[in-house]
Amino acid sequence: PQGVPCAGGHRCCPRGSQCSADGESCIASPGTGGVAHGWGDMAPRAVPCPDGQSECPDDATCCMTASGTWGCCPMPEASCCADKVHCCPHATVCDLAHERCLSPTGDVPLGTKFPAWKRKPPAAVTLRQVLCPDGRSVCPDGATCCQLPSAQYGCCPLQNAVCCSDGQHCCPQGTTCDLERSTCTSSGGWARPLASLPKARDVKCDEKTSCPDGNTCCRLSSGAWGCCPMEEAVCCPDHVHCCPQGYTCDPESSSCLQEGGGRRPWLQKTPALARVGDVRCDDKTSCPDGNTCCQLSLGTWACCP
Repeated sequence: PQGVPCAGGHRCCPRGSQCSADGESCIASPGTGGVAHGWGDMAPRAVPCPDGQSECPDDATCCMTASGTWGCCPMPEASCCADKVHCCPHATVCDLAHERCLSPTGDVPLGTKFPAWKRKPPAAVTLRQVLCPDGRSVCPDGATCCQLPSAQYGCCPLQNAVCCSDGQHCCPQGTTCDLERSTCTSSGGWARPLASLPKARDVKCDEKTSCPDGNTCCRLSSGAWGCCPMEEAVCCPDHVHCCPQGYTCDPESSSCLQEGGGRRPWLQKTPALARVGDVRCDDKTSCPDGNTCCQLSLGTWACCP
């Protein structure tokens, strides 16, 4: 009960501890028998966020913010709202139009997030994409990797989602999959339809580099590949920004200009991910690069990290 989810969504730790950086073990949090990660008395307990670098206080929930960083919703197992600014209590639904959290027992005002703490200095560039546990598949920012029946990964379009056992659907955090009724149900009694899982694909830039599905490969000023978070985007000559198809880059106004006079803000590119080889177990099964194939007692293959 009240376990702490680890990055990747496959493991968890008991309340009062936190996941190690590699997600392979649980570490006693400060105040429960020792200091971990140099936090001292600042955070008696902490909830690790999926980026592995940010933490929220105990009884809070990690939610992505509009800037692409992680924030903390001051409620346990909260629902993160789509505007990436607000959040709602567990088992309620965000109604942004009316600034309310909806539940069968009564509506409450939206909650506001605050910035998460960093466990270590942030990287120079925040990769706004989620790397799946196979080390190769990537999902868009704010999505959750869920394994498909084919052992490949799909992207659930919900943050911190619950992956259903059929490998085809997912549900919001704090709900359970009801495959018989094709709904996500909560302890509060409300239900919503299951969300389906599109397959996680990548866009190949060259033999060594790729971008998430739905992105466009654009060169960075360093000469390396970057990812523009739009399909068939226009890469700007400054090697930093990009614009949607049908627009031109306008450096003077730092925006994208349409032929009819319409404008929209230009987008910044993120570094592309290195493509890694996989370890082949048989004709149908493989493990991530750097793993070893080991056969389970059932006769199926598993991956030793």
